[in-house]
Amino acid sequence: MNASKLPIAASTSSAESRTVLTLSTMAFTLMFAVWLMFGVLGIPIRKEFGLSDVQFGWLTAIAVLNGSIWRLLFGLWTDRFGGRLVMTLLVGATAIPAFMVSRASTFTELMIYAFLAGMAGNAFSVGIAWCSAWYPRQRQGFALGVFGAGNVGASVTKIIGPWLIGLVPAAGYIGGFVPGGWRFVPMLYSGLLIVMAAAIWMSCPRHDHKPGAGRPIRDLLRPLRQMRVWRFSLYYVVVFGAYVALSMWLPKYYVDVFGMELRDAALLTALFIFPASLLRPFGGWLSDKFGARRIMYWVFWVMLLALLVLSAPQGHIVLYVPKKIHESGQVETLRFVMGPYLFTLLVFVVGCGMGIGKAAVYKHIPEYFPNDVGAVGGLVGLFGALGGFFLPLLFAYSFKATGIPQTTFAILFCVTLASLIWMHLVVLKLLKRATPHLDHVFEDHGPRPHEPLNYSDEIPG
Repeated sequence: MNASKLPIAASTSSAESRTVLTLSTMAFTLMFAVWLMFGVLGIPIRKEFGLSDVQFGWLTAIAVLNGSIWRLLFGLWTDRFGGRLVMTLLVGATAIPAFMVSRASTFTELMIYAFLAGMAGNAFSVGIAWCSAWYPRQRQGFALGVFGAGNVGASVTKIIGPWLIGLVPAAGYIGGFVPGGWRFVPMLYSGLLIVMAAAIWMSCPRHDHKPGAGRPIRDLLRPLRQMRVWRFSLYYVVVFGAYVALSMWLPKYYVDVFGMELRDAALLTALFIFPASLLRPFGGWLSDKFGARRIMYWVFWVMLLALLVLSAPQGHIVLYVPKKIHESGQVETLRFVMGPYLFTLLVFVVGCGMGIGKAAVYKHIPEYFPNDVGAVGGLVGLFGALGGFFLPLLFAYSFKATGIPQTTFAILFCVTLASLIWMHLVVLKLLKRATPHLDHVFEDHGPRPHEPLNYSDEIPG
């Protein structure tokens, strides 16, 4: 009997599961670093090519686009052909455009190569489907959380990028074959991708699990008709798409709003990225223990409170008063100026919410769709990543229209609020369905005198 057809508990050893989880997480970390490298590289690129804010927004967004639109297909391919094959091919193929980024001489070339290098973002849907197939249901939340912690790859370029940019002289080495400045970073990543692809192919189990093998595409896509899949996708825009967008946008925000050097801006951005990535295993554990929906409630409320403060523009309110109170006839009050310390603290809180929330969203998927993690996870990842494409553009155009940088967080506040409202409406619908006898009961005055309590009317906890 084919190993891919056996139940997970019967065909999987702990050592093999750990190997898959370890190497897929390492590959995802590297691929995520490649996918979001323009968040830091975009600063010196902007200076070299003389880019406007809108052009900068498109450069950071174009890679995210290509790392989004194919996620559903990669999830399906992983279910059908196995994660070992699909991940190896994806990682190896991404090395080519990553190398070409280092050779770009015009903005047009840079946009083309950045788009192709963005294929790295699709490693997420491959790894989610691959790891789900190798772990039993009761451990999937934690396993997917560990894999998802590879999001920390976004901080790799933030931390080492400024140092690598200054490591190699502008003229480069070996007659310019090894370029200097920002161009050295994508070339280095290209070499690491080739090594990673070889490690996956040689070290991972050859007998892969393929839950979608032999199933027609129509069957694999059938779960996408359910509305809850699209609701999960909106949740993922909040906790992942916004994470991707801020990972790329925050260095520029620190430089432009607080006047920081790139090195300091990148390090402070890493303070957002670390909790948004490393708390993902903790979020998976919480979701396994307390339930994903309860965790999502906490995540949305905490994020909304932090985003509300971050959305407040700097300034004050002017009141017109009688001149006997003030000779100018005006009084300035409620002055608000946010410094970098409070800003970083609030962004850190948002990152914590995103890290836990990402695991909670993906805990839903194997619970509701145990045999279709590739398709459903791919679609949810697709829309989440598309949020990472559209949000930086919204940030750029809203700032251009208003001149207020805090509109970045006002946009995120609105998206988060919409997700919370939708989720709460679904919960109310579930409660109504579970207790139809309380449909029109708005008040409970308690039992009348000498009337015993009727516990059958209580709402289940």
